[in-house]
Amino acid sequence: MRNIYRQYIFSILFSLVIVAAHAQTALPLMPYPKEVQLSEGKLYLTEETSLSINGKYSDRLSKEGTQFLRQLVEQTGLFINQSKVVGAIDQATIQVQSLAVGQVEIGEDESYTIQIDQSGVKLNASNDIGASRGLMTLLQLVQADSKGYYWPHVAIDDEPRFRWRGMMIDPSRHFLPVTDLKRNIDAMAAVKLNVLHLHLSDDQGFRFESKVFPKLNSLGTDGNYYSQEELKDIVDYASQKGILIVPEIDVPGHATAILTAYPELGSKDTTYVLERFAGIFDPTLDPTNEEVYVFLDKLFAEIVTIFPGPYFNIGGDENLGKHWNESEHIQKFMKKNGIKSNHELQGYFNLRLQKILAQYEKRMMGWEEIMIDDLEKSALIHSWKGAWEKATPKQSLYKAAAEGYQTILSNGYYLDLMLTTESSYLVDPAPKADNLSDFQRSNILGGEICMWSELVIPQTLESRLWPRAAAIAERFWSPEEIKDVEDMYDRMDHISLWLENFDLKHISEPNRIIRKLAAGHDTEPLHLLLDMVEPMKGYTRNPGGTMYNTFSPYTKWVDAATADAPGARAFNNQVDCYLNSKIGCQDLKPVLESLAENHDQIMKIIADSPSLQEIQSLSANASRVASLALETLDYLETNSKPKSKWFVDAKDILNEASEQGGRTELQVISGVSDLVTALEGEVK
Repeated sequence: MRNIYRQYIFSILFSLVIVAAHAQTALPLMPYPKEVQLSEGKLYLTEETSLSINGKYSDRLSKEGTQFLRQLVEQTGLFINQSKVVGAIDQATIQVQSLAVGQVEIGEDESYTIQIDQSGVKLNASNDIGASRGLMTLLQLVQADSKGYYWPHVAIDDEPRFRWRGMMIDPSRHFLPVTDLKRNIDAMAAVKLNVLHLHLSDDQGFRFESKVFPKLNSLGTDGNYYSQEELKDIVDYASQKGILIVPEIDVPGHATAILTAYPELGSKDTTYVLERFAGIFDPTLDPTNEEVYVFLDKLFAEIVTIFPGPYFNIGGDENLGKHWNESEHIQKFMKKNGIKSNHELQGYFNLRLQKILAQYEKRMMGWEEIMIDDLEKSALIHSWKGAWEKATPKQSLYKAAAEGYQTILSNGYYLDLMLTTESSYLVDPAPKADNLSDFQRSNILGGEICMWSELVIPQTLESRLWPRAAAIAERFWSPEEIKDVEDMYDRMDHISLWLENFDLKHISEPNRIIRKLAAGHDTEPLHLLLDMVEPMKGYTRNPGGTMYNTFSPYTKWVDAATADAPGARAFNNQVDCYLNSKIGCQDLKPVLESLAENHDQIMKIIADSPSLQEIQSLSANASRVASLALETLDYLETNSKPKSKWFVDAKDILNEASEQGGRTELQVISGVSDLVTALEGEVK
């Protein structure tokens, strides 16, 4: 069974490679460059391969050049001298030309060109950040044949489409160690992202070390937070990679951790305790209390010394104002000052914070709720609401841009929702088809991936981020026309393996979880089923935010599943091929036979692994669906007709199989349903 399944997956992936080779892209790169001209010829790497860095010297490019050579050695196994070339420039295999030291800021020139021919590699950029982006492309370009590793002869002219290409990571719900942040910074640079947004405070924890207000850490956390020295180190590390860090302290809502430490700043006279569940909670800072602004002024003054970038995110989202409504003195304040709604009251609060941050030469950033009529245009609006919030996607993005605010998009890029890569990849911050003015387009800086951590711990962070984040990075960097979905998936599979060179654990950690659950058994039956399922979508896995808490186990079956079930995707693609009589279709029966027989093997593992009892019905349903598909194929191929009741039973099987198991959902149902529908159409 194991060999049949692996051969099936390999043959499908191979067929997709052939298709992709004739699609929009000719090379396995992600993000795909703006212009690529591929020509005949190969430049083979040898142990004499060397690197020179020319033009304006910078520590950044010197370090990145050294790291590039180390990665090259890692990828090829060649004993390449891992230092800059000494001697004449024209003797180096790889000649990097950088004219200036780039600034880590939004809008910096990140363009570069690459020319590879028999004479060698020439990488030119106006500054060291652009040169670093080009080095990542060179690493992705390495290919192999029977003669060895090589670069294809190619000319590349590349630059980003959007200025802001960000990723938001949330260490407030579940703390993430410094090593994890650095590893993901490396991966961000590898796919040309340039902003790391750190969500440092929320109802579950305050993660910035405050020496001015030490109770924020002694009472506002479970003991896990970043020291100021650690954060300075992270900022420097990111800067080395050309990545800007934006800190977020979420106020006035999402403030339970702050109020646990300093309850006198709250809108309600009560005892506050750290929140253990997910959701929107009532604790809110009191915008009528002058001490709140004194507190935030001192806190912000401390934070800005650590983060030198121009942006400071105040959050500002999901404040329902319940405690404001209940407060007699807040209601009196609103009446006295002609403030008619909680939104206006939060606007009053935001304007006060905008003035505080202006003292420290910081631009205020916040989620879309901060936008009010009087907000200064220096504010950056973060658009995030969509269908899950019963809002029109991108409405706030386009409104903010039209009113003169710079803005970025995150709706569609919430990777914690575990939606498919396709659903995110096809979301564009400012497509040509949308009726936007030039003024609006100029104010849309780009987008930001979001990884909220209510259901994420260090062991699962990367399997939720990668490789999907690479596909979204392409949406932010590459021309809009690069959007063929199957081509994207093929290149993403390639990049997923390449990203392991940066020590990412997006592949190894799910495998570790499965080994633990297998309790000493062969893991192959579990992997066969796992490759056919995906975690429940959106917020359905954790209804009401109360099924899981901070200390729940997050290394169960669902935590090993990923958003793009590879086996199911391959199967469904081949069903489409089969039904449309496309050339090169694979035989559907081997994998279906394996899946039909798999349940007996799963049950043997479950007998020794109580944690897996939750997938018993899931496994049984997968077996029944596979058997149903085999029956359907037999009918289709023999031109025989089942009894009418057969279709009723078939639909019952598919409906039952749609139920979740272990908080995951079977993804081959759509393909099998298509087969049944095709048979039903022939019978009629």
